[in-house]
Amino acid sequence: MMEELKAKIKELGKRAAELSRQSVEVSKVNRKQGLDLMRQARDASKQCQALIQELKKQQAV
Repeated sequence: MMEELKAKIKELGKRAAELSRQSVEVSKVNRKQGLDLMRQARDASKQCQALIQELKKQQAV
């Protein structure tokens, strides 16, 4: 279970970083699309943080 969480955290972290990078590039051409990508990056980051908290809880048990 912890290994699954770690894998999901890693995957979401990569996704958030990639979306953020894309948003910077895209916003140079299309601001609205760039903002949408940044929102997606922020959502992925929030999910990642929630999973990190869950992992910490499991490690404390």
